[in-house]
Amino acid sequence: MLASKLFPRPARSRRAGFTPPSDEGPNMTDELAELDAILHRARVAQAMYEAEGSQDRYDRAAQAVGWAIMEPSRNRELAELAVQTTSLGNVPDKITKNHRKTLGLLRDISNAKTFGVIRDDAEMGITEIARPMGVIGAIVPSTNPAATPANNIINALKCGNAIVVAPSPKGVASCERLLEFIHAEFAKVGENPDLVQMVPAPGSKAKTQRLMEACDKVVATGSQNNVQRAQTCGTPAVAVGAGNVTVIVDETADLDAAAEKIRASKTFDNATSCSSENAVVVLDAVYDAFVAALERAGGAVVDDEVGIVAKLWPDGHLNREVIAQDADKMITALGLQDIVPAGTEYIAVPTSGVGPEHPLSGEKLSRVLALYRASDFEAAVTMTDTIQCHQGAGHSVGLHSTSPNRAMQLATMIPTSRVIVNQAHTFATGGSFTNGMPFSLSMGCGAWGGNAVDDNVHWKHFLQTTKIVREIPDREPALEDIFGAYWQEAGH
Repeated sequence: MLASKLFPRPARSRRAGFTPPSDEGPNMTDELAELDAILHRARVAQAMYEAEGSQDRYDRAAQAVGWAIMEPSRNRELAELAVQTTSLGNVPDKITKNHRKTLGLLRDISNAKTFGVIRDDAEMGITEIARPMGVIGAIVPSTNPAATPANNIINALKCGNAIVVAPSPKGVASCERLLEFIHAEFAKVGENPDLVQMVPAPGSKAKTQRLMEACDKVVATGSQNNVQRAQTCGTPAVAVGAGNVTVIVDETADLDAAAEKIRASKTFDNATSCSSENAVVVLDAVYDAFVAALERAGGAVVDDEVGIVAKLWPDGHLNREVIAQDADKMITALGLQDIVPAGTEYIAVPTSGVGPEHPLSGEKLSRVLALYRASDFEAAVTMTDTIQCHQGAGHSVGLHSTSPNRAMQLATMIPTSRVIVNQAHTFATGGSFTNGMPFSLSMGCGAWGGNAVDDNVHWKHFLQTTKIVREIPDREPALEDIFGAYWQEAGH
């Protein structure tokens, strides 16, 4: 066995000139040593997993993790624990998310070949062999403290890797319980529990930094602070950008269908998803009719931008009594009990401003939607572009329309990686059984969002390949083959 497989790279934090994170105190040396021991065990386990691997083994390990979170009683326990410890989202929707996201991912990877020869092209003389990355370091958010780790763990194991998860402080309890369930399933199939570990509690910036620097690949989802640190840690990283979804409703849309899809998406898990709508731009021609449809679907228009902003950001930060809360708690926190109808599921606040001085134009992580109006489709595109350039560039936008051409207009004019057409955005963006996107909880935002990828993060980002290259017959073209048409137009 190669020595490089057994020993982690030196942590780059110890290079000359590096200033360690501010929480590195007197006890941090021992805590970092504990993390280093975890990383060493992960590296040893991964080396054996690869050396003794097979496609069946990789598939079985991934399925074990899937059942660890999807088994109904464990799924419920994880959902209840997540809401209890993070105060974000709601139990029924987390159960749905844990189930559907995992089921969809397992479907996506079921026929993916990730071991041995995955391509043999005799004509080009190339044989491509799947190879693991090694030890994955996964940074995961408190908004999905079970579903996101499970997603990353499944992808890592499917591709022959070990993985160490760094949960947010509020997500520690859920992650610990998830790993207990995973290790219980591993015991049934004889798999090594050291393949799946986590940064020991309590979490810290210093520990997360050490993980990112010592692992072989970082996958980071969550705060833009974590994303920035991941992308500058010196280890290859797949990270995601900020969400701030804007959706256009045009004059050709089925308004009732659009309103119902927006309601379902906006309220799901109390708007914890980065794919939850934050703004809707409605054309003047259907504005009043859409507002009526919105209200029929459980929304309420509250035409008090100044008042809502003051209560949603009472001290310049989002109000924790509003963030990702059930509708009744949000309504009470915003002082709307006697203003909105009984049964209101979310509120829409008319506004026209965009930018730092207009916080409604950004991500709100709550059942609050900014409502804009536009004179025509071109004005709606301009407004959407302005919002995305303020926040959320590269993530995704939505369109409710029956026009065959407008999705293409959006796709070529807006800085976005995804245009979601006539769908509930939260369910569609990260993969759905009714569209072709891969199931994921992490959306790359391309160069627009400061990311290296514009895909939904999926199994291919956990795999690398070695290519055997053989000599083939000469394929050198004549100059005329390349330049013939150009010379006819431009001359020699």
